[in-house]
Amino acid sequence: MQITENAVVSMHYTLTDEQGQELDSSVGQEPLVFLSGAQNIIDGLDKALQGKAAGEKLAVSVTPEEGYGAVHEELIQKVPTENFQGVDEIQVGMQFMAQTPGGQQPVTVIAVEEDGVMLDGNHPLAGKTLNFDVEIIEVREALAEELEHGHVHGAGGHEH
Repeated sequence: MQITENAVVSMHYTLTDEQGQELDSSVGQEPLVFLSGAQNIIDGLDKALQGKAAGEKLAVSVTPEEGYGAVHEELIQKVPTENFQGVDEIQVGMQFMAQTPGGQQPVTVIAVEEDGVMLDGNHPLAGKTLNFDVEIIEVREALAEELEHGHVHGAGGHEH
């Protein structure tokens, strides 16, 4: 069976950045299992997998536009250090949940300065071209309940 929208895909992947540094991998662990076309993975990778079948290996390069988007400068801002009461030492790379008009949003500390803390509300992979080495393990038809819920159930998927 080939990968199409609404197919359940099981795959191994290794993700690297533009410099070839490994960012994430499923190799040596359970494969990633997802419902194609249900926005379970980034669009660029999902699109590149269409028409592929179990046993195939491929390299996929995903632009920021089809990955985690461009960097939005308005999501980078300095906040007073006093906002971090109860945190002993604020360090670059720490992540916090910030209350925004749109609800809770994860932010990452990108700098600690004398007059405040620089936070970035962009996804950590925003603005980056992502390179995936993929091995497709299995492709199957989705169950009606999986289609209704928009995600895979059972082994490697969501449990209710």
